[in-house]
Amino acid sequence: MATPEQSPLGKSSAYIDQYDPSLLFPIPRIEKRLELGIEGELPFSGVDIWNAYELSWLNLKGKPVVALAEFFIPASSPNLIESKSFKLYLNSFNQSKFDSLQSVQNKLEADLSSAAGAEVHATVVYLHQAGHSADIGTIEAQCIDDHDVDIEHYQTLPNMLVANSEVLVTERLISHLLKSNCLVTGQPDWGSVVIEYTGPKIDQQALLKYLISFRQHNEFHEQCVERIYTDLMAQCHCESLSVYARYTRRGGLDINPFRSNVEGAQPENIRLVRQ
Repeated sequence: MATPEQSPLGKSSAYIDQYDPSLLFPIPRIEKRLELGIEGELPFSGVDIWNAYELSWLNLKGKPVVALAEFFIPASSPNLIESKSFKLYLNSFNQSKFDSLQSVQNKLEADLSSAAGAEVHATVVYLHQAGHSADIGTIEAQCIDDHDVDIEHYQTLPNMLVANSEVLVTERLISHLLKSNCLVTGQPDWGSVVIEYTGPKIDQQALLKYLISFRQHNEFHEQCVERIYTDLMAQCHCESLSVYARYTRRGGLDINPFRSNVEGAQPENIRLVRQ
């Protein structure tokens, strides 16, 4: 089983500029899920949305092409893809010739599907045709960041979460104060997180303190979102729950995991101001 410590993270890496799918480094999701008590059938569905802003290759005449890409990796895939390896892989297109944008998209889908162990969808568009798809947007939700709370803990404590079982609500909340650290290197990962639920009313101050407690927590983006989801379900007994994090980009890639028990729920790929 590949481990994060075996990945390119925290190591000097040669930047290969000729197409090389072997650069992708898959990491099984199972170990962290077992840590959360997730065995067998997943308690959620979802997707990891990746946006790539530094994708380029050569046409058959050697002229550079620049494009934007988005990737949809299902949460049900057995593997996540380590982000540095993803960047190295995308860089390997830089001096490689392809006859069309569709050829590049087909390569991306095939290679990423092989690494993830499930079908990955990719959309590639020429930069000059991206238009409003790259515009900065907002997510309509109640921001909880203005609560005046005392913070004492910067490692996750799920028992901070409390909910009032006598008051049932449907709410969509957002916080921009999420920060976690890379599992291997400890580099900071910044994000905004949206929590939409129906069930006992969650104490917003307690929720904010819980989210801030990730500030010195070391875990990959996808794992943090699954931890938030499982902690909320366990502590607050939500009837329905969706958790969606929009992380800031690093090396031309941003990662945006979504987990939900709402049948058919699909997140909108909205680029926020820090992305």
